[in-house]
Parts: sequence; structure tokens; C-alpha cells
Amino acid sequence: MSPVVPWIARYESPIGTIEIAGTDAGVSGLRFVDIRDERTGRGTKDVAPGPVADALTQIEGYFRGGREAFTVKLDLGGTPFQRRVWARLLRVGFGETITYKDLAAATGNPAATRAVGGANHRNPVSIIVPCHRVVGSDGRLTGYGGGLWRKDWLLRHEGHGRLFV
Repeated sequence: MSPVVPWIARYESPIGTIEIAGTDAGVSGLRFVDIRDERTGRGTKDVAPGPVADALTQIEGYFRGGREAFTVKLDLGGTPFQRRVWARLLRVGFGETITYKDLAAATGNPAATRAVGGANHRNPVSIIVPCHRVVGSDGRLTGYGGGLWRKDWLLRHEGHGRLFV
């Protein structure tokens, strides 16, 4: 049996092109890309699989201001520790933030602040698994694969007005 090739779709958000990858098993990737491409997707199917189509609809709702939570079926890899961190991130609500230290404690290992940062950095589905909601202990914006300016934009979009880098 040949491996399943993920279907890839792109969404033009206010903060750049987002690439969403997945199969019928779920969304396995969501990342910012620095290219513009007229294609809306590629893969072996003419229509995006349900989870990718759902992600496109829900991401659009998020950026338009009508969606605060995601119900997309996910298909994430990662280590058991990374999956624990990502599962905990899914519980950080719209308009909320959590510190790396508090996230480490919430995953059952309060000394694992750096490991939590590493898991956060390896989050394959940013925005849906809201790694942008993790801030430093002093409230500063730190570390975001899409760039701190995007993290700032996303948090302001969610109602944070007093942020600092």
C-alpha cells in the first residue's frame, strides 16, 4: 500500500498565506508560507478531504471574527510529551494567554519550561493549536515560528490590547 499524500490548500489571511495540509484522517499541518500561489490546493483529489475543507472554513471564520474555537479533526504526530503540551494548548481559550512556566506545570512537569518551548515550536498546526497564546513569565511575547509580529497580530485580534515584545 502506498503512503497517503496529504492534500494541501492555501488561505490568504490578513497576515499572510496559510498552508493547510491533511487527509481524511485529519489536518496534519497549518503553517504560514511566504509565497503566493494561485492554486487553491493539490493532491490526488479534486475536492479537499473533509478535515481540510473544515479547516479552511473555520480559519476563515476566525479571521473574519466569528469563530473563537476550532472543531477540526486533527492528525498530529509528535512525541507523547509534545502531544500532552498540544492537548493542553487546546484548552487555552480565545482571548486568553498562558506562560511557558504555567504550561509546563499544567502538563505535569513544572521543570520542563524549555521542553514546553520546544514542543510549542514544533506545533504542526499553529492557530488551531494556539501556540501564539503562550507568553513569557513577564507577559512578553517570545518565540513564534510565524514571527513575533504575527503573534502580536493574532493576540490583538483576540482582544489583547496591552502586549509588549
